[in-house]
Amino acid sequence: MSDSVAQQLTAIHSMLSAGHRNLRIERHTLVLWGLAGGGLLTASPWILTEAQLPALEQRAVAWLTLLTIVLGAVAALDWHLTRRAKRVRDEAWSFIHRQVLKVWWLLMGLGTLLTFAMFFFGGGYMVCAAWMVLIGLGLYVHGLFSEELLEWVGVLAIVIGIASLGYRLEYETTRQIAASLFGLGLPLLALMLDRGRARSSWHRMAQSAAWVLVVLGVPLTVHLHGVPVAPQDAPPVALDAFRRGAASAGRHTVVIPAGTPIPVEIDVTGSIFRNAPVTLPLTLAAPLEVLVEDGRPTGPVRIRNQAWAEAGAVGWIRIPTIRADLTAAQGPSVRATLDVTTMAEQRR
Repeated sequence: MSDSVAQQLTAIHSMLSAGHRNLRIERHTLVLWGLAGGGLLTASPWILTEAQLPALEQRAVAWLTLLTIVLGAVAALDWHLTRRAKRVRDEAWSFIHRQVLKVWWLLMGLGTLLTFAMFFFGGGYMVCAAWMVLIGLGLYVHGLFSEELLEWVGVLAIVIGIASLGYRLEYETTRQIAASLFGLGLPLLALMLDRGRARSSWHRMAQSAAWVLVVLGVPLTVHLHGVPVAPQDAPPVALDAFRRGAASAGRHTVVIPAGTPIPVEIDVTGSIFRNAPVTLPLTLAAPLEVLVEDGRPTGPVRIRNQAWAEAGAVGWIRIPTIRADLTAAQGPSVRATLDVTTMAEQRR
């Protein structure tokens, strides 16, 4: 008798759980959004670049148009396929499902507008992390009413996005992680769905760990194997010898000693000041090595005998303060703080 009662209680609990989680995210939904997002993130360094569209406004509008077309087409195709799948199973659209779908579309639209705004207000290094947080929020909200695994993966996606900023990863590394999260993580999640079956926390932890290993393992492996290394046929050349033409042919490593003056040119635009270039007479604080070929830099640089890195990824630039002042003794003035630090020192 006790076994029969226990079975009935288990059946009732399963029915209640199924009633609470009565939504179903289709596998094709995750595959479509994953491939679209992963494709855009993977191709972003080669499409609609500054070389192709020098004007900032044109580049911003072009990306807004591209994201709207691609994501809008994915949303329409997902809607059509989901409606057809429900028709085959003779299911109706529930009120909650429609609201959750609106939240998903709202998050995708928010990411599109955020990407567009960063062209004008800065912070472009955060765009990939922001997309990971947004997709994590979408998965978590959907998981509240459907499958528990979506909640776990949604939280992990949010954590990965925030951690990439907290750990101050290079933009290229963050972009690769985001592309993996979309292009590999979402299709893999589609294969891992178990249609709302009750699982233990240990089982969910194992599933989540496997998902994280795939999402992070692939891009980090690619990143480690892609770290620039100076070739063996790049003998060192002093800066004075380089300026005399000693490295005009072949590959060389130009060594720039500490204390070398480095003029930094800044173009100031806007309605307050005239558009005139400003040159800051800064001094190099540590030795710098630059890989050149036929007298032209090829990209990799090395600071203070650290690991080689691409020139655009060697530092983290912050403007902690900027303040305007007006005094009788000095008159109008603007004072700003610019902090440029290498990635390795930022992580210490």
